[in-house]
Amino acid sequence: MAVQLSQFRSSLLKHEKQPKPPFFSSSKTRTFRVSTAASSGIQQLIQSGEVKPIPPKDAATALNSDGFKLLDIRPQWEREKAYVKGSLHVPLFVKDTDNGPITLLKKWVHFGYIGLWTGQNFTMINPNFVREVDVAVSDKEAKLLVACGEGLRSMMATWKLYEGGYKNLGWLAGGFNRSADSDFPEVEGPEKLQYATIGGVSYYFLKLLFLLQAVGKE
Repeated sequence: MAVQLSQFRSSLLKHEKQPKPPFFSSSKTRTFRVSTAASSGIQQLIQSGEVKPIPPKDAATALNSDGFKLLDIRPQWEREKAYVKGSLHVPLFVKDTDNGPITLLKKWVHFGYIGLWTGQNFTMINPNFVREVDVAVSDKEAKLLVACGEGLRSMMATWKLYEGGYKNLGWLAGGFNRSADSDFPEVEGPEKLQYATIGGVSYYFLKLLFLLQAVGKE
C-alpha cells in the first residue's frame, strides 16, 4: 500500500507538470515565453551562485540561522490548505477573472484538461507581483527564500525578483511537495504542506488511498 501511495503521489506531481495545450498554456503564450526565459535565467544564476538553491530539509536552518525570510508565492487557494507559520505571502499567479468569450472558452478547455483532475483554477501572472513584494519587504538586501508547491513557479518568481533588484535570494528546490513533515515544524491549515497543491478528483483518490492504507495496518 505504501508503494501504491508513493506511485500515486508521483503520478499526481507528473500530471501537474505536464505542458498545457498551446491554446491556453499559462493563460498566455507570452507567459510561456517568460517562463522559459526565467527557467534559463535562474539556472544560470544558481550555477553562478547568485541564487542559492535550498532543499526543504535545509530550509529550517536557512530560516532560523541564516536570516532568510520565507516567501510563499502560491495562489491563495493552495495556501489556505497549508502554509508555514510566519511566512510572507505574495502570489505569483492569480485567478483570471476575465469573462470574455475567448477566455471563457479557454477556461472550459482548462477545466476539462486539468481543472477537474487537479482542482487548479485558470490563472494569470500577477501583474503587481514585484510591487507587492516590495511593499512587504522594502529592503532589497533582505534574504528571501522563494517557495511554491513544486519549485517551478518559484523559479519564475525568483527571476522576477532578481530583475526587480533583490539580490539575496534563495530558491526552495523541489518546493513544498518534496518536504517531509519535520522540515517545516510549524505548519498551519487543514492539510499536509506537501499535498496542498493536490485538488479536484485527484484529492479524493488520495484520501481514499490514505483510508485504505490505514485499514490495511489494522
